[in-house]
Amino acid sequence: MSQYLDFVDLNYKPAKDDLICLFYFEPAKDISVKEAIGRIAAESSNGTWSELTTLKEHIRKIRARAFEIKGNYVKIAYPMELFELGSIPQLLSAVAGNIFGMKAMNNLRLFDIAFPGKYVKSFKGPQFGIEGVKKFMKIYNRPLTATVPKPKVGMTTKEHAEVGYEAWVGGVDFLKDDENLTNQNFNRFDARVKLCAKMRDKAEKETGEKKDYFINVTAETNEMLRRAKLAKDYDFKYIMVDIVTCGFAALQTLRNFTQDSKQAIHAHRAMHATFTRNPKHGVSMLVLAKLSRLLGVDNLHIGTVIGKLVGTKDEVLMLEHEIEHQSEPDFKTNQNVLCQNWYNIKPVIPVSSGGLHPGLVPQIIKMLGKDICIQLGGGIHGNPNGTRSGAIALRQSIDAAIKGISLKEYSKNHKELKVALDKWGSERPV
Repeated sequence: MSQYLDFVDLNYKPAKDDLICLFYFEPAKDISVKEAIGRIAAESSNGTWSELTTLKEHIRKIRARAFEIKGNYVKIAYPMELFELGSIPQLLSAVAGNIFGMKAMNNLRLFDIAFPGKYVKSFKGPQFGIEGVKKFMKIYNRPLTATVPKPKVGMTTKEHAEVGYEAWVGGVDFLKDDENLTNQNFNRFDARVKLCAKMRDKAEKETGEKKDYFINVTAETNEMLRRAKLAKDYDFKYIMVDIVTCGFAALQTLRNFTQDSKQAIHAHRAMHATFTRNPKHGVSMLVLAKLSRLLGVDNLHIGTVIGKLVGTKDEVLMLEHEIEHQSEPDFKTNQNVLCQNWYNIKPVIPVSSGGLHPGLVPQIIKMLGKDICIQLGGGIHGNPNGTRSGAIALRQSIDAAIKGISLKEYSKNHKELKVALDKWGSERPV
């Protein structure tokens, strides 16, 4: 298997325009470390199982090279010539394609990618980002808030819009569809847009606050664009899309559309755990987050640490840092992380959601700061006094956290928060 060893060069110094991938690997029985990492580099660039008579020097020159090994982690450098600029599908077909099916590996995980400036600059990135969204929502000194009407599917259009109105009037900034609500018989997309726009206008008039809607446009690509246009026609500044299930090419098409429609994109990561959850195999959520930022979403779910979904504190903080900052090479976690300079790409708003309620909000703000979106579902609609009280309790919890007042103390003069605390306290859902 000497041809695989040609893809291992521990003396190689990556060039400025090389793309670097960090892999975790576990070789199969009787496969040496060098052969294993050589196979990864070969299969993901221009190698194969046999020696080739067609391998000329100019082809060999642009091969990938495994250049650094630390335990079960290897860094592989890929010359930029191997990639098509502005194409995430082509990138993933290379560095996350056939390699995961190799018999020579018991486990393989693409943990991180560092993109060179030339590659980064071939993408639009978010149109608005953190500062842009805060500007059009006129919210500067607190986290953004969102809610999914619960139950997340089954409500009629009228019921859905009425729950949205109650949440908006209670102080929530964004109504949000959940990942599996699109255009079902009981709640048609077109009717939902129209009625929710009416309720939004009413809520804005009553509260004096800007309100918007992460409405789920996920569908076949052309239908997705039609839905985004309809949302624009009703003056919604946001759309939502399930970025994994619709695919990266469809997401990029949608992002190109929103450049002219001036809409922000809320990215739901439904289905990501099928390939991100196993710590030894698959693709990490960090890679998905980086790809999402390149492609141009304005919001991205990153987890909560203390909610109902899997995600360690170290991972959630790492995701928050990667999508929110430009470049901070001194950032430290217990994870292996490659430094990324984002150049012209704006930061993304981290969304913390999944099993949250007002009693947990101060912990989220302490951990992630104010440049986030906090999304509560059951933590609002499960309030014993109803959705409006649940929304008020959320805002009261945020106010207490920002003022540095304990929830117990603040609830003495804020009845909605007290009701929420009496029900949930600081319980962490599982």
